[in-house]
Amino acid sequence: MKDIKISEDIIYIGADDKTIDLFESQYIVPNGISYNSYLIKDNKNVIMDTIDRRKTDEWLENLEKALNGEKPDYLVISHLEPDHAYNIELLANKYPEMELIGNEKTFSMLPQFFNIDKIENRKIVVKEGEEISIGKHTLQFFMAPMVHWPEVMVTYEKTEKILFSADGFGKFGSLDTEEDWDCEARRYYFNIVGKYGVQVQALLKKAASLDIKMICPLHGPILKENLAHYIEKYDIWSSYKPENDGVFIAYASIHGNTEKVAKEMKKILEEKGAKKVAISDLSRDDIAEAVEDAFRYDKIVLASASYNGSVFTPMSNFLHLLIEKNYQNRKIALIENGSWAPSAARCMKESISKMKNINLCEKVVTIKSTMKSEDIIQLENLSEELLK
Repeated sequence: MKDIKISEDIIYIGADDKTIDLFESQYIVPNGISYNSYLIKDNKNVIMDTIDRRKTDEWLENLEKALNGEKPDYLVISHLEPDHAYNIELLANKYPEMELIGNEKTFSMLPQFFNIDKIENRKIVVKEGEEISIGKHTLQFFMAPMVHWPEVMVTYEKTEKILFSADGFGKFGSLDTEEDWDCEARRYYFNIVGKYGVQVQALLKKAASLDIKMICPLHGPILKENLAHYIEKYDIWSSYKPENDGVFIAYASIHGNTEKVAKEMKKILEEKGAKKVAISDLSRDDIAEAVEDAFRYDKIVLASASYNGSVFTPMSNFLHLLIEKNYQNRKIALIENGSWAPSAARCMKESISKMKNINLCEKVVTIKSTMKSEDIIQLENLSEELLK
């Protein structure tokens, strides 16, 4: 286990997972993922969440080493998703005198996952703002429903001013990976939590009333410095504001002709002074990263081949994801390709109509099979409208 220093009384007992292929069976994690769990040692010993089944043995070894012969008094259950909660029943059986701390929704959902003997005698139900003293430390609980499950809560340790933030402020990547926090935290946020911006905003308002010196999430690094930066990012992301002035081009090309158009559009936009132009092949690139970039920039170009009287499947899937994640507050330009009956733009517009506060460019560029010189003129006109 990587030596993670929290404080003298709070010990990291989580584990890195570098062999996982897909997180939640859908997200590419080239640098793995961390499952974070913590032990607070005091007059009462408190475990802050368990971890995924993939690392049960390592977690138990870390826990027993940290306990050093003592027993846990409480298990705080922040979130019941199996990557954090898988070992609850195992732990409850191992330590039959340990009590479980959760909210009303936690214990209504718990039997769906586990069969814990005499649970009624072992549960402590906490409500908004309630506190539990464990000695030098005091735990205060705040509900965070739908960030991103209904039973989620966060815990504020009042003495050392630490926020145990559940999935909030989480990030892809193992803890021994040296990489920029913003990029993988952004990809994590928009793909996993992004639908629930309103709920995240509500949680940020609660956090604003607390004096926070450290954030301990359930995935990703412990945040100790420049906390204002991370909180600002979460405020931007959860309010669906563009983070950067730039253009994201997402294209879905069958035989490469639409790809050529998309790359020509990128060149034109750069020549016309766009501050940043990112581009993604929706058929081959990481779709989660495409979702991330769609939210990152204030403008997007959707370029797609027509297919089966509709829009090419990768673009259809991408638009479905954007709708799921509450995509809004952006300017969009459309490019379609069709050899006999172009249908992509019509179908993309139908999807866009389900999004909020979208500024859709009036001009649509229609390519007939391959790009011609007159098409380049149309792309230039569209780029001017997009950048205006």
